[in-house]
Amino acid sequence: MAKKLSAGILLYRRRGSTTEVFLVHPGGPYWARKDDGAWSIPKGEYQEGEDPLATATREFCEETGAEVSGTLSALSPLTQPSGKIISAWALEGDIDVTTVKSNTFSLEWPPHSGKKQEFPEVDRGGWFDFPAARAKIHPGQRGFLDQLQQLVTQTPHI
Repeated sequence: MAKKLSAGILLYRRRGSTTEVFLVHPGGPYWARKDDGAWSIPKGEYQEGEDPLATATREFCEETGAEVSGTLSALSPLTQPSGKIISAWALEGDIDVTTVKSNTFSLEWPPHSGKKQEFPEVDRGGWFDFPAARAKIHPGQRGFLDQLQQLVTQTPHI
C-alpha cells in the first residue's frame, strides 16, 4: 500500500515582537463543533513522483483563495499517527482572513439520507500567536510550529 503524502505552507507574519501563524479550520459537518486540535496548515495530498512544493502552493490557493509568493523555507517533514507524511514550507506573508474562500467537496449529509451536499474544504482561517496556535493546531502538526519558532528566533527575517 502506498504511503499517504501531503504538502502545505505555514504562513507567518510578525507583529512587533510577536510572530503569528496562519491556520485554517476544516469545513463540513464533522468539524463544525471542533476547535482546539482541529486547525491545520493549508495543505493537500499528492502522489509519489509529484512535486510536493507545487502541491503546497496549489493547495494554499485552493483552500484560501490567495496565491503565495516569496522565499520559502523547507521545514522537516512530520509523520502523522496515521502514517501520513506531511511536508511543509514556512513563508513570511500576510492574508486577510475575511477574504478566505475555499474550494468545496461533496458529502452525503445527513448520513444515509441519499442527499449530497457541498461543503467548503476550509470554513475559516485565523492568525494565532505561538501559544494559541499550539492549542488550535492538530497535534501531529505542532512540530511545524516548533521548527518555525526556531527559525524566526535564529533569523530576523527569512
